[in-house]
This record gives sequence, structure tokens and C-alpha cells, in this order.
Amino acid sequence: MAALKTVVLKLGGELVHSPELDLLADDLRSLAGGSNRVALVHGGGPQASALQKTLGLETKMIAGRRFTDAATLDVMKYVVGGQLNFDLCARLLSHGVRAVGLHGASGHVIHATKRPPKVMQGAGPDPVDLGLVGDVRSFNLSLLEDLFRLGYVPVLACLGCDEKGQALNINGDTVASQLAGALRADALVLVTSTPGVLRDVKDPSSRIPRICRPEFDRLCADGTISGGMIPKLQESFDVLSHGAKSVVIVGKLAAGELTRAVLEPGSAGTVLVP
Repeated sequence: MAALKTVVLKLGGELVHSPELDLLADDLRSLAGGSNRVALVHGGGPQASALQKTLGLETKMIAGRRFTDAATLDVMKYVVGGQLNFDLCARLLSHGVRAVGLHGASGHVIHATKRPPKVMQGAGPDPVDLGLVGDVRSFNLSLLEDLFRLGYVPVLACLGCDEKGQALNINGDTVASQLAGALRADALVLVTSTPGVLRDVKDPSSRIPRICRPEFDRLCADGTISGGMIPKLQESFDVLSHGAKSVVIVGKLAAGELTRAVLEPGSAGTVLVP
């Protein structure tokens, strides 16, 4: 009998209302129904920016990161902690997934502290204050373990909370990677726009099934991996040094691909291992 898996899945907010979520939900039902421990983390940047525009609020970005003032934080609560979390759980429930929506104030499942001003690449030499943005301090692992044991799938919005009850905006990729490390997950699955890492970006059939760290360095040196893919994969390999056992990069999924990507590493997408 195959060993049970612990899986953290990161979804962008754009997937919540997409047709692809139906296929994803069916695979999640199979994974969780087989007693594997599955947690989801989702963002909602595009929807938050759209609501800001509707409300006449400026979306201020600094070196690719959202500046979060009080009004922006309210938007993140409405969109990420509210509508998207509810809609995602509802879609999953309709496919038989026992989803439980959570955010930082739900049993303090994401304990965060306000990020101090830091020098950021691409933002000049001075420290940058991103406002009401947080760094993950810890997770309520006992709460998550109880949910896993009872067969539920935790669905975490990327909003943390400090000990005084202050909500804090956190990058969804950061929450997912740190949760994967805290759970010592067998796989952190990142759903992207491509079917994995490709030898030729114009040829989807050139997928590389498996990459270890020395192979990554070689592929960067010979130009196979270049541009913006280098820092993305670098961040993924950093995740492996903090407790997660693998990172799986998958694209738009066909039926059963998520299950295969997790249970048969390398059969779909690209799996990154130390």
C-alpha cells in the first residue's frame, strides 16, 4: 500500500471561477478521499485590483509587491478572505470535497507579524515600508491536523493576523511555501500557465519531468532555463531547504493529472527535488 501523502496546493485567484477548477476539484476529491492530507492556499490579486478600480482606489505596486494601506486591506478582506474563499469552498463542496475556509483570524491559523521596512530589489537603496503587509510567524498546526484527521480540506486565504487581532496581507506564494515547510509536505503543487518547465518554451511537449538542484544549475548555465523562470525556480528550490520534500509545477490540468503529479512524481508537470 502506497504511503499517504501531505500535499499543499497553491491556487491563484484567477482559477477560482475558471472551468479548470472542476477538473482540479475532482482530483482533490480523489486525493483527499484516499486519506491523503491536502491543504489549499489561494490568493486573489487580480480580483482585488479590479475592486480597487471600481471603488476608485489606486493599486500601488512597489517592485512587484502590493502596498497595503487600510483601504486596500479592507479590499483584501472582502475579496480574498470573503468572496473568493467562500466561492472556492462552494465549488469544491459541489464536487464532494469537504472544504473548510480559513483565514489568519480563524483560530489564528496564520500567525503573522507586520513586516518591517526592508531594502527590496528593484526599489532603490532605501528600506521600503509596504504598509499592512505581514510575515508568517507560525501556523496553528494542531488545528490543521485535527481537520486532516477528520477528512477535511483546509482552504487558506492569504491573510494573516497578529496577536492583537490586526489583519495583515501576505503574498499567497509565501504562505503556501512556508505552510509546505511547516507540514513537511511531500509536495507543494504550484498551478501555473505552463505544463511544467520546458526545454523549448514554444513546445509544450518538451516538458522536463524532473529536475534536481545540480541539473537546475546546468540548465541555467546552458540557457535552457532563462529569464523570469530562473528566480521562480530558485524560490522553489529554497522551499526544499525548509522542510518540503518536493515542489511540483503543473499547468492547465487534464482529468487525473493532479493526482498523477502527486502520486507518480514526474508523470505530469515538473517535479523539483533536492
